[in-house]
Amino acid sequence: MSTPKVWFITGASQGFGRVWTEAALKRGDRVVATARNPQVLDEVIGTYGDAALVLPLDVTDRDAVFETIEQAHRHFGRLDVVLSNAGYGYMGAIEELQPEQIKASFDTNVFGTLSVLQAALPILRAQGSGHILTVSSIGGVIGFPTGGTYTATKFAVEAMSEALAAEVASFGIKVTIIEPGHFSTGFRAAVQNPPAIDAYDPIRQAIRASFKPEDFGDPAATSAAIFKAVDAVDPPLRLVLGSTTIPKFKAIYQARLSNWEKWEAVSNAAQGHQSV
Repeated sequence: MSTPKVWFITGASQGFGRVWTEAALKRGDRVVATARNPQVLDEVIGTYGDAALVLPLDVTDRDAVFETIEQAHRHFGRLDVVLSNAGYGYMGAIEELQPEQIKASFDTNVFGTLSVLQAALPILRAQGSGHILTVSSIGGVIGFPTGGTYTATKFAVEAMSEALAAEVASFGIKVTIIEPGHFSTGFRAAVQNPPAIDAYDPIRQAIRASFKPEDFGDPAATSAAIFKAVDAVDPPLRLVLGSTTIPKFKAIYQARLSNWEKWEAVSNAAQGHQSV
């Protein structure tokens, strides 16, 4: 029987974070589950006892992130999987977005993730092992209208994680970007929106109409995919979750390739000619 893994999970109180926390514990792993409101995880402690360590954490508090990860490491003696999941949606047309809310969104989704990575990396390097999972989204590949700041933050997480993967591979550390499509996690109900400008209502309504009930998957079904990635000798850099997501990704990349090819002559001419 393999040795149980030790997980560190942010945003564990609800949504995917809660699903993956409970699934990891159920399979016999140990989990440090963090959340801004840790009391909602009392049931997890009651069910799994010493296998679960629940700690309060707001990832926008950088000092607290470092202290909490150090506490987690001291408690279990190692960290095998660091899952940076905390985040939320702030969506609206670009013209509608408000600076304070934009900053708050980046502070959680991007800089919160960065703090988790920077706090965990010295521990993982010293171990010579570990697997970092960052949670992106379909919105980390496709910048859809009225996706606003949310898609920008997830594009940033994708770029940061891809760079990280190349930086730490020689240390025995693996990185996987989780790219969920549409799931019934309650995410949409928690999305924050700026005051609407009427001119964008037709676009907003078209986007909402494009979400079909049959596109939304069962969050519980994602756990098996996550486990396959963390148990793999050679895990993927990107792991898409959901059967409707990859066709959308293929279509967007085909459109990008077509755009680059159409304008390739112009792009090449921009190289210019320099005399040696």
